Amino acid sequence: MQEWANQLCENRQFGSKMTDSKYFTTTKKGEIFELKAELNSDKKEKKKEAVKKVIASMTVGKDVSALFPDVVNCMQTDNLELKKLVYLYLMNYAKSQPDMAIMAVNTFVKDCEDPNPLIRALAVRTMGCIRVDKITEYLCEPLRKCLKDEDPYVRKTAAVCVAKLHDINAQLVEDQGFLDTLKDLISDSNPMVVANAVAALSEIAESHPNSNLLDLNPQTINKLLTALNECTEWGQIFILDCLANYTPRDDRESQSICERVTPRLSHANSAVVLSAVKVLMKFMEMLPKDLDYYGTLLKKLAPPLVTLLSAEPELQYVALRNINLIVQRRPEILKHEMKVFFVKYNDPIYVKLEKLDIMIRLASQANIAQVLAELKEYATEVDVDFVRKAVRAIGRCAIKVEQSAERCVSTLLDLIQTKVNYVVQEAIVVIKDIFRKYPNKYESVIATLCENLDSLDEPEARAAMIWIVGEYAERIDNADELLESFLEGFHDESTQVQLQLLTAIVKLFLKKPTETQELVQQVLSLATQDSDNPDLRDRGYIYWRLLSTDPVAAKEVVLAEKPLISEETDLIEPTLLEELICHIGTLASVYHKPPSAFVEGSRGVQHKRLPGSAGSGESADSPDTGSAAGVSEAPPAVIPSQGDLLGDLLNLDLTPPTTSGPPPAPSSGMQMGAMDLLGGGLDSLMGDESEPPPVPQRTDTPQSPQLSHQSPSPPDYSPTELGGDLGGSPAMGAGFGAPPTAMPASFPPPVSGGLDDLFDLGGSVGMPMGAYSPPKSIWLPAMKAKGLEISGTFARRAGVIQMEMTLTNKAMSIMTDFAIQFNRNSFGLAPAGPLQVLTPVGPNQSIEVALPLSTVGPVMKMEPLTNLQVAVKNNIDVFYFSSQYPISMLFVEDGKMERQVFLATWKDIPNDNEAQFQIKDCHLNSDAASSKLQGSNVFTIAKRTVEGQDMLYQSMKLTNGIWVLAELRVQAGNPNYTVSLKCRAPEVSQCVFQSYEAMLKN
Repeated sequence: MQEWANQLCENRQFGSKMTDSKYFTTTKKGEIFELKAELNSDKKEKKKEAVKKVIASMTVGKDVSALFPDVVNCMQTDNLELKKLVYLYLMNYAKSQPDMAIMAVNTFVKDCEDPNPLIRALAVRTMGCIRVDKITEYLCEPLRKCLKDEDPYVRKTAAVCVAKLHDINAQLVEDQGFLDTLKDLISDSNPMVVANAVAALSEIAESHPNSNLLDLNPQTINKLLTALNECTEWGQIFILDCLANYTPRDDRESQSICERVTPRLSHANSAVVLSAVKVLMKFMEMLPKDLDYYGTLLKKLAPPLVTLLSAEPELQYVALRNINLIVQRRPEILKHEMKVFFVKYNDPIYVKLEKLDIMIRLASQANIAQVLAELKEYATEVDVDFVRKAVRAIGRCAIKVEQSAERCVSTLLDLIQTKVNYVVQEAIVVIKDIFRKYPNKYESVIATLCENLDSLDEPEARAAMIWIVGEYAERIDNADELLESFLEGFHDESTQVQLQLLTAIVKLFLKKPTETQELVQQVLSLATQDSDNPDLRDRGYIYWRLLSTDPVAAKEVVLAEKPLISEETDLIEPTLLEELICHIGTLASVYHKPPSAFVEGSRGVQHKRLPGSAGSGESADSPDTGSAAGVSEAPPAVIPSQGDLLGDLLNLDLTPPTTSGPPPAPSSGMQMGAMDLLGGGLDSLMGDESEPPPVPQRTDTPQSPQLSHQSPSPPDYSPTELGGDLGGSPAMGAGFGAPPTAMPASFPPPVSGGLDDLFDLGGSVGMPMGAYSPPKSIWLPAMKAKGLEISGTFARRAGVIQMEMTLTNKAMSIMTDFAIQFNRNSFGLAPAGPLQVLTPVGPNQSIEVALPLSTVGPVMKMEPLTNLQVAVKNNIDVFYFSSQYPISMLFVEDGKMERQVFLATWKDIPNDNEAQFQIKDCHLNSDAASSKLQGSNVFTIAKRTVEGQDMLYQSMKLTNGIWVLAELRVQAGNPNYTVSLKCRAPEVSQCVFQSYEAMLKN
């Protein structure tokens, strides 16, 4: 379509009187017939008029494909204008009339040898736009000639044609050697040819990420930099984007490239400026910070970015989105340019909001007075959205610059005095954050906040105010009255407010137990019995359980010290920021999302990283994580995207399978008086150390009428009721008194009745010596999971398979609410309980988790056999990854066969099922090998020695009952073993061999 528009525009220059509109206003009937006659006219002028009418009809959407042969006949002409029009028609209809389009091939071939370079270029450009497979092979010869044409205009057009042809038929382009010709054009003497060759190669490389087409080396880079000064602005952008993909060898080369790119910063085209900024931002990473040139470069980067802000609003917005990224990476570039980001009265709202964001990022002790004066002014504007953001910005300043906190709080109090509803609400939300950041400093303002309680109608503001009342209940005399006023319309409140109200009243009860007994009963009852929201219900039960069993623990949990908040919470996660810096000047930098998040289709999207800084020793590529020995080299197929998996994930059961066996015997409910709703909770809080009453067990028997105040037990929920996609914890669904449904038989139910019972905390079990488990490897890199990195391994400990993981938070926000789920797999592996992440994982924190697995889950054969597809959910999103477990994890403890049974079974299994493998470079004798394998449940049945060669006969049994028999031959002095495996399911042999190799070599 773009080509079309270009050609139509070019054609305008031939219409001398600019009266082409007449072609669009015909009212004739039988038009096609008349046009046909005119197209076959002997008069050139009449022919040209007819073709223009045809193009006009085509442009307004009429079908004029019936005239195809007649229009193609007009190609045989010397008139450039007529030829362009015919080519335009051809491009449009060749796809629907491929057989007719072949008629035009001869003319193309002829035109590619025309003495006029414009006609040669026109022919090759049109050839590239005709996307018909049948024609492409005829066009190879003319294209080859045009790529070596003496005229640079023809060469540059041919270079782009190669990229178009590659899109239609990649194999043909590679077979014909066009890619090599394209690489040669990078050394062309004409800068425009170089730019188009780079653009074409970049386009092809993008759809084939691993092809290494643009083999950039210092010599090529030098040629590109030379062409950079002389080509058009779009040519410069192509070359700069290509330079940005290069990783310099050292800081000297990096500095040299920066020096030659810097002049582009003063270019009139903003796209060229942003592309130059991208190159400089990337190569600055390699410059030592103490270098004089580094400081000079920082100073040179500010003026062009400031200049971009004097363009029209749309361009300003794009510039501001890019500046937002640059400021997060290198705030020092624009630290003296704060005034440029002050809002003008006539800025559109989208520019205002973006400027506001950058002002906060640049705020420092030096300029905070200026910024606050500006923000206070903005808070009195008429635009509601902008005012809200300005009030929030004042709060963010207080959190970012500690010295300004007092001034910010007094500014917010002044704004609250204006009594403008939405200003008051935003102010309360940000004051809550200031309390969190500076505890015990500004609580004197609480009285002023309480005066405005009645005017709050937005959930976020109401929740913030409730949090303040609950957190500082001991300082507010009528805290119980205030919270009670919210409780009256509990069911009409949003979930956010309900959750906050529940927590605040429990806090109040723990601080003032005697006065708030009824209030806490009321809220717990509302949350657990009258609510459909699983989050609210579960939190209500946890509080109820805590208060009724161990009030001291309840105090420690509910009134624990909160982590201080920092201004960094709204920064982009570092690995994502690095990738976005590599995409400055593209759509990714405006969306603030990596291209993979919004580019669909077959094109491989490469993840880009900034090079390691000077002297850090990092390479530009992320280091490969060594694969565990014995696991096949090919990485498991990672689940591609949420959409592809939907079918499988919908089939997954959200709770682990129930182990067979009788359910826990129900016990009768515990009777309580009205005042004893919380068990011994009140006494313990008041200092009475008498023993708390027993924990109420789950009961399914009908209750007698007098137990109206019995501590409620949660009903059985279906998985979907329990919490959406992955969230429900089976421990809660099973009733708090009962052990979790899916603990393996070897795990005793927890003894204690307190938190251990609720969260199913079992002690870790000792591991038999010698059991092999592979080293941990990264399963889910942080870049693909919004900052969550998961590395792990599988182990078999005391007969229980465990998935041992390290969860690392590389994002700026806290991660909570973890849950895990497996896809169906070859051996029915499934979590035997919920994922036990009991504390939130803060930024840059890691937590070790061991998840016991059962083997009674749904089964589906995977490729490879030991592939496990996993979904992990947290408060941020759901993430998918794949890992491979060693099959040795599935070897059970009772896998030792009797000798006679072994012999009979070996003979019984057909010889076709026998597989033989070599294990190389293994320096163990047969006894050492035997004991090492026995640690992983590979049992030696018998051993015999024949001609100096030890033969070990071994058996192992998989969790699904499949037996594998082995013969291991060990020759003294020979490091190469031979293992023969026999099994009724021969597909497991390869996996068993890999485990053998791993066990013996580690």
